[in-house]
Amino acid sequence: MASNPSIITRDTDKIAAFTGNMYESVSIISKRARQISTKNKEELSNKLSEFVSAVDNLEEVFENREQIEISKFYERMPKPTTLATDEFLAGKVYFRYPEEGEAEK
Repeated sequence: MASNPSIITRDTDKIAAFTGNMYESVSIISKRARQISTKNKEELSNKLSEFVSAVDNLEEVFENREQIEISKFYERMPKPTTLATDEFLAGKVYFRYPEEGEAEK
């Protein structure tokens, strides 16, 4: 059985070092991963919407190679969680804590 190349062992101390708390770091990474996932989903939907036609016959569905290639490209992309973790560890993710008065609004 081949291992998944997107599975990487991470040093939890490095992840926790940015915030001082592992759970806060994971929360920040997960929010960034959601942003990446949403952006990718929108891009894919926009690209695939070009292929939508009012009348789909069976031959068109099976012969649309370009649409299949676009889908395969997005399937091969690194997972959003991997991208978000890499960005976080590289210091490329901006995060801030709400001010005391802001939380009460």
